[in-house]
Amino acid sequence: MNKTRLLAVIILASILLLAPKASALTAEEIIERVDNNHYVEQARMESELVIKTDRKEMTKELIIYLAGNSALVEFTNATDKGTKYLMIEDDLWISFPDVDDPVRISNRMLEQGMAGSDFSYQDLMEQEQLLELYDFEIIDHQEYQGRASYLIEGVTKDGVNNSYYRRKLWVDQERFVYLKEELYSREGRLLRTIEAEEVEQFGKRWYVTESLIDYKLRSGSKTLFRVTGIDFEPDISEEIFSLQGLK
Repeated sequence: MNKTRLLAVIILASILLLAPKASALTAEEIIERVDNNHYVEQARMESELVIKTDRKEMTKELIIYLAGNSALVEFTNATDKGTKYLMIEDDLWISFPDVDDPVRISNRMLEQGMAGSDFSYQDLMEQEQLLELYDFEIIDHQEYQGRASYLIEGVTKDGVNNSYYRRKLWVDQERFVYLKEELYSREGRLLRTIEAEEVEQFGKRWYVTESLIDYKLRSGSKTLFRVTGIDFEPDISEEIFSLQGLK
């Protein structure tokens, strides 16, 4: 190697050694990517709730409509066919096919299981972005489900009223979806765990299509939530997100 070429190699190596390394993602940047995958402006989902107890397993079929801060759940399986839940902001109503007027559900019931499942009404229907609700920090880098992940903890922002005061998320470092969540009360009690069972790609979006939830305040029961079909650009009438549309 001649002197000129050797000098060029030395200079290039020096530049590479002295150049600043790409900065690591912050907790907020990671959660922003999670929100970009999980949050939808509107969607129509065909779904199943598979409720597993020590004694039996039952499946409930439902269609979920989401648009902004509104959500409608309509059950289509034979036992519950025609039962609908409508959430607008923090207000929730239920409509039964044999009852004329919808019934409003009190706020204190929003954290209870929907239709006998381990999913609360808010787990299944609320559509707020995590960055608006929590302050996050990276706790660790771990492997979970065989994938490199960030372990991130979120604590409720001042002035925000959340279903869960604190949550821990194992976030896939490549796909930016949660692999597991732990949801805690203000007193530090673990209330629910949610584990991703299946993750699918829709265009540039990664989305959890199967998740298993365990409600820690009820023993001997777990619920699998499965998305069997999803449309991220549905043509949804505004009328369905109204009390009149429940009838």
